[in-house]
Amino acid sequence: MASVAAAKETRLMPQQPFWPGGARLAVSFSLMFEGGGQPISGAGGVIPDPIQGGLPDLPTNAFFAYGPNEGIPRILDLFDRHQIKLSSFMIGEAVRRAPDIAREIVRRGHEAAAHGRIWENSYQLPEAEERRFIADGVAAIEEVTGVKPVGWNAYWMRNSPRTLDILQSLDFRYHIDEPSRDEPFIVPLARGDFVTVPYTFHMNDIVSYPFEGWNPAAYEQALRDEFDQLYEEGAHRRRMMVVSLHDRISGHAGRVRVLDRFLTYARSKPGIWFARKDEIAAWALETKGTTPVIRRGPPTETGLPGPTTA
Repeated sequence: MASVAAAKETRLMPQQPFWPGGARLAVSFSLMFEGGGQPISGAGGVIPDPIQGGLPDLPTNAFFAYGPNEGIPRILDLFDRHQIKLSSFMIGEAVRRAPDIAREIVRRGHEAAAHGRIWENSYQLPEAEERRFIADGVAAIEEVTGVKPVGWNAYWMRNSPRTLDILQSLDFRYHIDEPSRDEPFIVPLARGDFVTVPYTFHMNDIVSYPFEGWNPAAYEQALRDEFDQLYEEGAHRRRMMVVSLHDRISGHAGRVRVLDRFLTYARSKPGIWFARKDEIAAWALETKGTTPVIRRGPPTETGLPGPTTA
């Protein structure tokens, strides 16, 4: 059981606005660029029956290919129309298979962040192999786009107890693998401060908006309700809304229409900062006086991301 005493939070009285320009709410979108990084057999998809005998799962692979072929271009066009920038978490192998898409994401002003070498867990790897798994993904993104990622997202958010220290040693500035708050926070590590820009399950399309039981009206209402509540709270404390999009899921034609309507609604409200996650991490570090600083023990003691040793 996690020890309450293992985590201590420092929060000073606000001395400056919560967000740049005095914005009331930050809204941040993630775009998962995964198509092409999945295993040729056994990747999760729409078909409930697993493929047998280790054979290539042809329709599931085609489902993943929809992301770089159709989904990402459609989402990029949508965000261009609304003049909003997002953070794209890219799998190294997906970037190598569709380099033009990776370069286009960066060319349009979006963040290139890291999502591992391939689409699978890395938390059980030995330390040297885990480091290489992360570094290989970074190398692919940097070689193709010319940008070195500073943000990290693991497969299903599952990291090892040492991942944050590895990330910091590889010059990452933040990770998103913790859905514990509605605002960014700082966790001090051995080499200095490291930012968590919290992620989300309930506003994640892969969880809340599957093909089975598809209900676009319900998802659109959920987006509005999340926005309205956080916007209300944002009058007196730092609030952030996070929405996660996957290339092969939210990039479908009908789903982009839902996003279009929500973005139109959100942009109609004053005081909204639509931000990339690297921008949020930078702001959290610049405004440490109003950013929670959480001093945690090792993950093996707290059950939460933190330094390898106390």
